[in-house]
Amino acid sequence: MKRILSIVGFSILLLLQGCIKDQIMTRTTVYRPEYKTKDEVRANIKSSKPIELNTPGKLFYKDGYVFLNELNKGVHIIDVRNPSAPNNIAFVHVPGAVDLAVRGNILYADMYTDLVAIDITDPKAVQLKTVVPGVFPQRYYSSFVPDKEMVITEWIAVDTVLKNNETINWGMMKSDVLMTMSASSSSSSGVSNGTGGSMARFALSDDRMYTVDHSKLKVFNTIVPEKPVFVKELSAGGWDIETIFPFGKNLFLGSMTGMHIFDITSKDNPFKMGSFTHARVCDPVISDGKNAFVTLRNGTKCAGFINQLDVVDISDLSKPKLLKSYPLTNPHGLSKEGDILIICEGADGVKFFNAADVNNIKQLAQVKGMNAFDVIALGKIAMVSAADALYLIDFSVPSNPVVKGSISIKN
Repeated sequence: MKRILSIVGFSILLLLQGCIKDQIMTRTTVYRPEYKTKDEVRANIKSSKPIELNTPGKLFYKDGYVFLNELNKGVHIIDVRNPSAPNNIAFVHVPGAVDLAVRGNILYADMYTDLVAIDITDPKAVQLKTVVPGVFPQRYYSSFVPDKEMVITEWIAVDTVLKNNETINWGMMKSDVLMTMSASSSSSSGVSNGTGGSMARFALSDDRMYTVDHSKLKVFNTIVPEKPVFVKELSAGGWDIETIFPFGKNLFLGSMTGMHIFDITSKDNPFKMGSFTHARVCDPVISDGKNAFVTLRNGTKCAGFINQLDVVDISDLSKPKLLKSYPLTNPHGLSKEGDILIICEGADGVKFFNAADVNNIKQLAQVKGMNAFDVIALGKIAMVSAADALYLIDFSVPSNPVVKGSISIKN
């Protein structure tokens, strides 16, 4: 009997040890959403005191001001009329904001699924003018379903212990939150449009605004800037559309697998002219009217392995063809001013090239010490959105660019 009891006791002990051993405890950080009602959020879309840059994203330039997105939180308004002393003057709270554009005195931004139009005549006293609801239904979180009657205004970090890789239904991992967060034209109406970066998904051309998501191209009538009107939605010509760049009467759409060119001679009826296909990699695209410049990079959700610049001949818009490819480190956004091509190279900083001869593009200089994301070049100043700051770089001597001023992010 004692022998039997010993065997039974030993078996129970082994079973308990096995159960304890099988429990995997993982300490991690989960982000919990905080909500406000739509009325509360709209009432708070106004100028507040400037806040420090924390997670800067896309940028737009208009009349001496840079409008810099703070991912999913709003827009910094930065006075850059003196590049040596940029001044962060105000912050506009727009929960869910990722993309933006400026026409006349109106700032457009996405507030998750809605489009908002904000009067920025006085940057220190902006006013919400119009909300166009539900026009961006793709703005959802892949692993988290938000409350449809409320607006997520912030994600709060919560230290959490997960058992056996358990799933959660009250928050999201940081990677999922960041994944979802993830050009100049004149106007015949006398209202001027600003200039956007190459990573933009909002584009202004004359009195229309065009936006893209993964597969759709949307048209908004902005003849009355403060009252944008949704016109229509159509196919963007493919899947995994990432960026849009306007030039003349054309739109250049960058996707994970290529570039699509749309004719917008008929403003409300864009039609696809041609496409250029490349390997599956992330890419923005810009154009100077003669050629398109496409940067391809790896290390992203696009799962590609190429880091290069493609120069594409667009003399025949229906049949764009590759002229030449140039190897790069990890290119992101780009801009072109005259013959000078400027490319953000991620952790490798910003590179300046002489692109007078597209078949023989030569690097002139490199500014290191920044993780560069996107750039707008106007005159001889390059405005660079980087992981650590907004930089203003004087490239009046392209072979010797100089950082004139910057506004750093919160440490």
